[in-house]
Amino acid sequence: MKFPKISGLAIILMSLSLNVVKCIEPHSDTLSLIGHRFLTFNAVIRVNQIEVSRDRNVGEDERNLHTPERVIRYRKAIEDTTENYRKIRNLVVSYHQRYGDEITFLPGAYFANAYNTREQVSRDLHDGLELVSRMVGNGYRPKSVVAGFLAAANQKYLAEKENIHVCQGNIWSQYAIDNQDGEGSVSYPFYPSTEHFCKPARGKADFIDCVNLDGWTCDFLAARREGFREGFNSRMGVGPIETIGKYGLETGVRQMLFTTAVHFDGGFKNNGFAWVTNCWEVSLPIDVRGLTLWLSEIRKRWPDVKFITQGEFGLIWRAYYKSNSFDYRFEQSGSGIGGSDKDLKIKWFMNKDFRLALLGKINAPDTEKVIDFTNYILPAMEPADMTRRWSLMGQINQKQTRPQDLPVAITVLPEDAQSLIKKHYPYLIK
Repeated sequence: MKFPKISGLAIILMSLSLNVVKCIEPHSDTLSLIGHRFLTFNAVIRVNQIEVSRDRNVGEDERNLHTPERVIRYRKAIEDTTENYRKIRNLVVSYHQRYGDEITFLPGAYFANAYNTREQVSRDLHDGLELVSRMVGNGYRPKSVVAGFLAAANQKYLAEKENIHVCQGNIWSQYAIDNQDGEGSVSYPFYPSTEHFCKPARGKADFIDCVNLDGWTCDFLAARREGFREGFNSRMGVGPIETIGKYGLETGVRQMLFTTAVHFDGGFKNNGFAWVTNCWEVSLPIDVRGLTLWLSEIRKRWPDVKFITQGEFGLIWRAYYKSNSFDYRFEQSGSGIGGSDKDLKIKWFMNKDFRLALLGKINAPDTEKVIDFTNYILPAMEPADMTRRWSLMGQINQKQTRPQDLPVAITVLPEDAQSLIKKHYPYLIK
């Protein structure tokens, strides 16, 4: 089968290694959100590093890095007519049939809106999804799309025209890394607003029926930094580049498990459910044993974890939350690895009205200050032009890139901000 040229590639959203992690049956419609820990994993297979449009690429040609043998290694621990990609397409279809892996489309290799109009991105989504259906056959249709960042209009298009209601459409806290910024969103699932893909919808007027998911789970302390400030990587968490690639197998896996525990332990208690997500490009020259070690240890520590596809998880969340009535709370102390400061503690509060982060010394509540307050009640607007700057910067932003971002005591915030915080968390302001 010969495929026409299109930006982005088919990818597999893997349930991965049934012998490593206890999985539920694929396409479970009965699993509830509350009371469960969820793990999702995306494996990306692409031709070029960043396919900015149908006729232009940025970065390296990755054909030689993708072989069927490499894909098999990932499954045990797509769009090209070359021999390897023909074999890979057949291979991932067999994984879908055997394991329930989801095969879907990645427009523009994470940064479609930075290089294409919204109209072009919607055309790419339509054509790419059609190619995936042809590739798998038997009337197959993916439950979700992976996009890195995806504008509100394109998520609305997915929901209303393609009948797809789950999208990995934001990369939480990404700023000054790679080819697009998207700082300012909620880190767990939410319905985006028509005003901005980082803003939770406020009501029916701005509601998009597409569950907007983060790309991979980050260490909250590392993520508060701008890019590589102070020599640290703000994306460090469960991702392989910033952990195994940077610190080696042992320390890297330790950081991955540390970040996982933030959600599967404390986060589970605070929120009633927990979710960790990861994404590996199959082309990465990183020791795949790290993936097996991470998953094996997850099974030991949290044997009840449900390892399902991203689309299934998003639909489970959608079945429970009919609107943005969520109230997410997270607390984390540092691991001492990289930018995860050993002596600090961060608290995050996220709801449809605002997100709030407090940072202070461990066991020293008097040192706690606001490092982020983003008021979602205020109007928001996405950029009109193609640009890397898609962040939704609040009154105080955790990246501290503006003079107004200096940390302050919560009682120093404007009165309207304090009133809004008191409405949700009266115990925070005494």
